[in-house]
Amino acid sequence: MSELQKPIIGISIGDFNGIGPEVILKAVGGNRLNKICTPVIYGSGKVINRYRQILELKDWQFFTIQKIEQLNHKQVNVINCMNDQNLEVNPGAITPEAGKLAFESLKRAVEDLKSGKITALVTAPINKHNIQSDVFKFPGHTEFLADTFGTKDVLMFMVSNDLKIGVVTGHLPLEQVKQNINKELITKKLEQIKTSLKRDFGIQKPRIAVLGLNPHAGENGLLGNEEEEIIKPAITEFKKKGNIVFGPFPADGFFGTAAWKNYDAVLAMYHDQGLMPFKMIAFENGVNFTAGLPKVRTSPDHGTAYDIAGKNQADESSMLNAIYTAIDIAKNRQELSDLEANSMKKKTIVLKEASMED
Repeated sequence: MSELQKPIIGISIGDFNGIGPEVILKAVGGNRLNKICTPVIYGSGKVINRYRQILELKDWQFFTIQKIEQLNHKQVNVINCMNDQNLEVNPGAITPEAGKLAFESLKRAVEDLKSGKITALVTAPINKHNIQSDVFKFPGHTEFLADTFGTKDVLMFMVSNDLKIGVVTGHLPLEQVKQNINKELITKKLEQIKTSLKRDFGIQKPRIAVLGLNPHAGENGLLGNEEEEIIKPAITEFKKKGNIVFGPFPADGFFGTAAWKNYDAVLAMYHDQGLMPFKMIAFENGVNFTAGLPKVRTSPDHGTAYDIAGKNQADESSMLNAIYTAIDIAKNRQELSDLEANSMKKKTIVLKEASMED
């Protein structure tokens, strides 16, 4: 693969006192990814160098730059996103400085993503509290990216090779879940899953399972009416459009009997209903993908893990898979775009020939 063909993968540093820098360096250290992509870490050369020392990666070098146009395709690049002279790495501590750099690195990375200077973005975990400011007032990455790109309809899509789970409601308190679930929203999320499976993962006729909201999927109204009044009508309507969809299934039995293996994706009603089984089944290789954005964004499926930060105990598997998934989705989207362009070109030629014959 030539340098011009290699995708440029931006990686935001997240909270540098968490395990973000460690899993990033373990993933890219030794230039292990440079054959298939050009990694660009948005953060701080000082912070990266400190973790390089902590992890004893003394023989590995990175290339420090100030802007994306200066990148070196043969090395891992680090963009300094703010003056880092006063930054102090303190693994496990929650500090304002770590929150500020987390935001600055994310902002710079998203700017380059929007302008097409990087192919995809992989975000390391943030602390949802110390990143808050007058310009960042969001529950997490997903909501910030949706707002930045002006895209209302995005889907938190947890993906691995074997299991893919989307959620109807994301970062909401449990007491607000019921009032936010409606037929239109479920239908919208089903459409987003179907579109993403086809566009991003190359699955042309996806099979989708839908979970119920209540215990035992409502037990025919005995334990709640949402299944009968909201979820089943949404499934029926979606199925009438020619889609392959089943449910609602009781969540406990669905995962307990491994029924999820029969489907390409699952739609859960709320955050923990989907993410809890996903992390139990695919924690080491799971990836958080924001479906519905015009650009590709993935992230590892874990948090900052302050308790093991700086101890060389963090597993980089999820970060690696987030990078691989971003590369694959970008490639799938480009191939689909090329096919559609070629198809339009052929149709135009046929129409021109037909008009000439007339």
